[in-house]
Amino acid sequence: MKADIDRHELRQIIAGLSEGVILVEPDQTIAYANEAALAMHGVESIDELGRDVDAYRARFALRYRNNRTPEHYPIERVLAGERFHDVVVEVRRADRPEVAFVHSLRSLVATDREGRPSCLALILKDVSDQFEAEQRFEATFNANPAPAVITRLSDLRHVKVNAGFLEMTGHTHDAVIGRSVYEVDVLAGARNRELAINRLNEGTTIPQMEACLDLPDGDSRFVIVAGQSIEMGDEPCMLFTFADLELRRKAETALRQSEERFAKAFRLTPVPTLLARLDTFTVTAFNEAFTRVFGHGEDDVSGRSFTEIGLWVVGMTGERFEETVRRTGFISGQEVCLRHQDGSELDCLASAERVEIGEETFALLVLQDITDRKRGERELFEAIETVMADTSWFSRGLIEKLANLRQPGTSDGSGESPLLTVRERQILNLICSGLADEAIAKRLNLSRNTVRNHGAALYRKLGVHKRSEAVIWGRENGFPLVTPGN
Repeated sequence: MKADIDRHELRQIIAGLSEGVILVEPDQTIAYANEAALAMHGVESIDELGRDVDAYRARFALRYRNNRTPEHYPIERVLAGERFHDVVVEVRRADRPEVAFVHSLRSLVATDREGRPSCLALILKDVSDQFEAEQRFEATFNANPAPAVITRLSDLRHVKVNAGFLEMTGHTHDAVIGRSVYEVDVLAGARNRELAINRLNEGTTIPQMEACLDLPDGDSRFVIVAGQSIEMGDEPCMLFTFADLELRRKAETALRQSEERFAKAFRLTPVPTLLARLDTFTVTAFNEAFTRVFGHGEDDVSGRSFTEIGLWVVGMTGERFEETVRRTGFISGQEVCLRHQDGSELDCLASAERVEIGEETFALLVLQDITDRKRGERELFEAIETVMADTSWFSRGLIEKLANLRQPGTSDGSGESPLLTVRERQILNLICSGLADEAIAKRLNLSRNTVRNHGAALYRKLGVHKRSEAVIWGRENGFPLVTPGN
């Protein structure tokens, strides 16, 4: 009678507990289960739970976290007098498999004064929410492409590793799990290894730092490693994450080699070449050929614009050239007149192309000196113009062929020369010689209106709008061909 009273009082004590409690008799009878234990199985009574251990086994399927079905259910281990704790199992109802719980179990075996078991209890804690959170973390951790390892702080052994780390290092899963942080050294070659180890022992954040991991094939891999303290269940851990530096190092090596090849070609090319900032045309680099042809040295050129250096003989031509490069990114073989350091003028073919170096935009310019060639052309043109001064005995076709021998460059960099008639060339020649319309009319025995009409057609072909621009264009392209007599 006294035992029954004690058992009744015990039931009263455990009835209101938040933990589930199942009392089992030595004959395998389930004597009692509190409300929490019933709820953790999705039932409302002992009959639904099972009156004995065999009935319980028939109604509930148990599985350990490693997906292994236990040979002996925890309730049977209690009957055997076994003491255990923190056994985590997944419990499903046989008649309703969709109803599942995750229990953390421990046993309670109380004995009487003679040492015989007097109270056998299975104590349950519902950890379903924690298990689901861990499952979500596990799925995210494994799916994350960023290499990662989780190390338990109590013994500094790796407890989790994802596919990203295994792919990056070539390690196998079994070669990492259970090994210490020094056996599979995730801080190998760390730039500030002492700080990292101190932070690891303290369980505090390890800042990002470069490291060089040893690989199983004897090679090594440069990475950035960082550590963040986390908890898995109630276990303090360190989450190590990695960024692979190999691709960046390869890209940096390829970029460096490319820059070295560019610098070598830039330096050794026999044609004057400059590199200037696109927005201001400030020179940042030039080769030896530029110094040889134009006479300018480091102090004259570096950090100065073309205008400050005084390269452009005609400022308007320089402005149009620079603006075209900024707008289109490309100019090929435009005839320009540039100034030597000693003040002499050089005829050049200028080409430019926009280039990206790092995060900055530059113009790469190539300047070909054609002064000698232009001088020879001018001498030829002067001879032709002298012959053409009296064309009364030439056929019209021959006059046009002689006129077309001269192909001056254009001011817009388009690469096409305007086709001027003989009369337009004569008028342009006289305009560039400083004659007014009335003087030109008298020289060519034309009316003043006829001269103006030819002048308007000439302006359209040259792409200019006033007499001064026509004079600039003409002088850049070899006019006046001959100096008219007074």
